[in-house]
Amino acid sequence: MKIQAFTNNILKHCCIVAVLLLLPVATVAQVNTDQVLRIGQNALYFDDYMLSIQYFNQAISSKPYLAQPYFLRAVAKLNLEDYRGAEADANKAIELNPFLTDAYEVRGVARQNTGRHRLAVEDYDHALKLLPRNRQLLFNKALALADLKEYGEAAAVFNEIVRYYPSFENAYLGRAHTLLAEGDTVAAKADIDKALSLNQNALNAYIMRADIAINSEGDYKAALDDIDHAIKLQPRAAGLYINRAFFRYKLDNYSGAMADYDYALTIEPYNSVALFNRGLLLLEVNANDLALDDFNRVLQLDPDDVRAYYNRAVVYSNKGNFKAAVDDISRVIAEYPELPGAFYMRGSFYKNLGQLAKAEADYKHGEKLAKALPTAAEAEEKLTQMAKADEKHPQNQEKKHNEDGNVDEKTDNHAVDAATARRFASLLTVDNNTDFRQEYNNTAIRGRVQDRNLNIETEPMMLLSFYSSPTELRRGTYYMREVDDLNATRSLRFVLVITSRVPQIDEGMAQKHFQSIEYYNSYLSTHTPRPIDYIGRALDFITVRDYQNAISDATKAIDLAPELALAYMVRAQARYGTYCLGQENSEGMARAALQRKLLDDIVADYERVIELSPASPIAWYNKANILFILEDFDGATRAFTKAIELKPEFGEAYFNRGYIALRDGRRSEGIADLSKAGELGIIPAYNLIKRISQ
Repeated sequence: MKIQAFTNNILKHCCIVAVLLLLPVATVAQVNTDQVLRIGQNALYFDDYMLSIQYFNQAISSKPYLAQPYFLRAVAKLNLEDYRGAEADANKAIELNPFLTDAYEVRGVARQNTGRHRLAVEDYDHALKLLPRNRQLLFNKALALADLKEYGEAAAVFNEIVRYYPSFENAYLGRAHTLLAEGDTVAAKADIDKALSLNQNALNAYIMRADIAINSEGDYKAALDDIDHAIKLQPRAAGLYINRAFFRYKLDNYSGAMADYDYALTIEPYNSVALFNRGLLLLEVNANDLALDDFNRVLQLDPDDVRAYYNRAVVYSNKGNFKAAVDDISRVIAEYPELPGAFYMRGSFYKNLGQLAKAEADYKHGEKLAKALPTAAEAEEKLTQMAKADEKHPQNQEKKHNEDGNVDEKTDNHAVDAATARRFASLLTVDNNTDFRQEYNNTAIRGRVQDRNLNIETEPMMLLSFYSSPTELRRGTYYMREVDDLNATRSLRFVLVITSRVPQIDEGMAQKHFQSIEYYNSYLSTHTPRPIDYIGRALDFITVRDYQNAISDATKAIDLAPELALAYMVRAQARYGTYCLGQENSEGMARAALQRKLLDDIVADYERVIELSPASPIAWYNKANILFILEDFDGATRAFTKAIELKPEFGEAYFNRGYIALRDGRRSEGIADLSKAGELGIIPAYNLIKRISQ
């Protein structure tokens, strides 16, 4: 169960105005802090969490000794599920004003959502000293106690809530959750029914009752009826469709199950549970190519998913690709070296490859392992223990809904094989979909941006351009001294900017730059060449995607003025454009070598820019991005760090450094960087935080 949304409790104190103003562009000295806070509160009220954070950032920059902007920014981050960021801001608010009761509640919710329930209870108790009957504080405290398995204390708090607030259906559901944990299904169902009598649209009641139906009664028909109700109330929850697919499958409705997995994946294209389960169903009907696609996608999302390797091995075997099957089942064996069935399977693959000695060795080793388990039932128990050890991802936890069947009480290779198959080829369900938060369904930057399905990639290069595409949160351009100085001379035919958001040019825009190229052609044929003329024409060539001519012109500018940092920036960008085109058409080892050489040349150009302009965060950032492509992750991290040192508000650099940290398994560092990136307006940061925190 999740913690109930906090925003509405806080915002009852906020002053609401009808119109949101545009984000003001002002220096710190010019900020009217009261006005900025008021506008930020308005944005928060209307669920514009990303926008509100930008206002609170301004207030903090102007008056860092005020507790209120830290507190309000914590509320916004809480709604974006950036719990560590919310806790840090709540800490600061409490440090500045220890009597800000609401800040303890925010911190408690943040801590509770990161699994530190004891600390959360302490925060709730502190707030309850001043607000002893606050419904939300009591409710969250009860949930925290239940998570600590202190069921008696949790039940006492739920009883207190019911006494004070007899019409609060979530109190009955929370108490039912506690009763279920203690095994009292009858009392739990009574509380669930009471909640439904108070509110027929109590989503969590239907979900919990469905859970009881399958776990306590094996009644998949009743569970299906309840999950249907839940889906009507929350039609965009992928987990509900995943679980309904399981119920339908158990009721022999194969096509219905497949339809549910398909729809879950339209909602969450990167949902590994839905992909894995759909792959299993496709494998069951011998749709091997489609099943292979799904298992490949699962392994792209989680390269350590042993279940996916097992089932992909089966697919490869069905397709006659026994070499690939051996590779995959060997990954399973490396993870579970005591699993007899995996050795039998690999032995059969080796046999099909004609490698009879290896096949015999695997059969013998499998036989030895099987004999070490006196009964097939013990083999099943061993697999169950392995399953518990393997549950690394809470959202992928398997509720042991495996196929029913009696196991012969003797050592039987076929029984061991069957047990192995059940272990690795059982449908997964999503563990407990109950969620006490209010849901939002806004678009663009509004609302719960962390729920948007985004293809997570590193933030892009900063490019020289005559055009940009600003958004409400992120300005279109960035400062670089050399660009500013060049624009001041009015030497170029268009104003130059640095941006990460270069728009597509239309026919009219392209025509202007072809005309500009003709102008430079004519001018250079009748005048002594100047570096700025080659730079201007190179930038026109880049605009119309003629990268080879752009490289040539930038090189000519460098030959005339080897100390001109901007010329190296232009050449690096033209080379990067060439690299991107090469990626689209890349084939063969020779092409790969050329691409590698191109990337090395780009790094050399940025290093020259850094030599000539060492305080340029843009050059450090771009160099870091190229090092990332080259898989020099340590070098990229150092370069991103340098960019941040030079520009502490460089959100893109924080995001990319955090991305690398997560890739390297440095989860805490990664989340900290992503939190800062989100605070600075990088929307995908919150989506990535949510994915890795599930």
